[in-house]
Amino acid sequence: MPNNESNKKRVKQTATKRARNKTYKTRFRNVTKSLLIAIEEKQDLESVNSKLVEAYSTLDKAAKKGIIHKNQASRRKARLNAKVKNYAESL
Repeated sequence: MPNNESNKKRVKQTATKRARNKTYKTRFRNVTKSLLIAIEEKQDLESVNSKLVEAYSTLDKAAKKGIIHKNQASRRKARLNAKVKNYAESL
């Protein structure tokens, strides 16, 4: 346990930030997973594209908040876009 006041405050701040980061990470992982499931289940292209837009939004928000690096968000978006593009061509 921390011994002085500044360390006690730091422990509380870290716990708050960890909880906030966890919600954003969970959110973009779930949105990404729902997009990939939609592609696997061969849903219509319109719903897949709407899920792609939602995934872009959540990844951009996570990058903006500093949860993930902006390059990681860009890489994830590029890979998702490639999968959707490949899926659209296969239809």
